[in-house]
Amino acid sequence: MRSELIGLDVVVLSAPYSGISGKVVDETKNTFTIESVGTERMVPKPGNEFRFPYQDRCIDIRGEEIQHRPEDRIKKVR
Repeated sequence: MRSELIGLDVVVLSAPYSGISGKVVDETKNTFTIESVGTERMVPKPGNEFRFPYQDRCIDIRGEEIQHRPEDRIKKVR
């Protein structure tokens, strides 16, 4: 997934963070900050799986697959 993830809805599928859902409000190389019910939670990418609704379907992504700085991931060549 090479698109911008900030602003997308996300659900965390992996314990102990499973059940956290909301909107991605910030992203670093190793973390997402997810706003949910008025609070922000920082969730590490490594070791977690995330579900993003994207273009009328849901995409499950392992954090290790997107463990890049956002600006590097977007310009990455396949």
